[in-house]
Amino acid sequence: MQDPLHEIAQALADAAQTAAAGGFAARAAAAESLEVHALDRLEILAARGAGAGSLDPLRARAGALLARWDAANTRVLGRLRARIRAGRYTRPGLRRALLRHGGPAGPSGAYDGLDLLVQGLLAHGEPAEPRAALGPDMVPYQPTPARAILELLERARIGPDDLLVDLGSGLGQVALLTALLSGARARGVELEPAYVDYARRCAGGLAVPGVEFVHADARAAPLRGGTVFYLFTPFKGLLLREVLERLRAEEGGRPLKICAYGPCVEWVSKQAWLRPAESGAGRGSGVAVFQNL
Repeated sequence: MQDPLHEIAQALADAAQTAAAGGFAARAAAAESLEVHALDRLEILAARGAGAGSLDPLRARAGALLARWDAANTRVLGRLRARIRAGRYTRPGLRRALLRHGGPAGPSGAYDGLDLLVQGLLAHGEPAEPRAALGPDMVPYQPTPARAILELLERARIGPDDLLVDLGSGLGQVALLTALLSGARARGVELEPAYVDYARRCAGGLAVPGVEFVHADARAAPLRGGTVFYLFTPFKGLLLREVLERLRAEEGGRPLKICAYGPCVEWVSKQAWLRPAESGAGRGSGVAVFQNL
């Protein structure tokens, strides 16, 4: 059996090699690997009574690597934020920059380096603890993967003439990226006031134009003017049916796009007043786009 300390030293070397192979995403992946395979294991050994003399040098090396990678990634985020606030990116240019720093895509539907980049870029402090109690058919918040947001913008062909309404907007990433990358206006509707406050801070921190966040129940939220509506299964069952019926009443003969991601796609695809906007919508794990008849 291999010596645990030797294994941890090898994990440190492997993480350093991973970080050296790329930019932001590689450093983030290396930090995650180091936390799991080195620092966590050092804590286990300490709890079992291993001496500090054998553990401290490895702890110090791990801490130095993490500090170096964090500083490098903080510089990347700072440069991106400064350019966004100054209006120095074209929308295609910002998309290219995000994809370059976000690294290679992970498995379909999985979170990857691009999510860490976007979270760090949009962040403005930390959100307060949630205060709203989830009612029947409400689903705990989970962010839309950043690559799914890019897919949404492309497949729904969202542009400057649109108003996207994100029903269950959470910390605001869909609305913020939509405004930054498409020029569309965006409105996030969210029941949790702590998330609404945080999303507003994020928008202000980057001076994102044309975006607002509304604290409201989706069954009573302001929908007027929306041309594209997005749902990442923020609710299910009867509540989802009620919201879809409200969207149906909202159309009033004007064209709408209903975009869905996650488990709610199957239910949205069964709505008689909607048709797929493209072949294959409603199948698979990607974003599905529908239009009213």
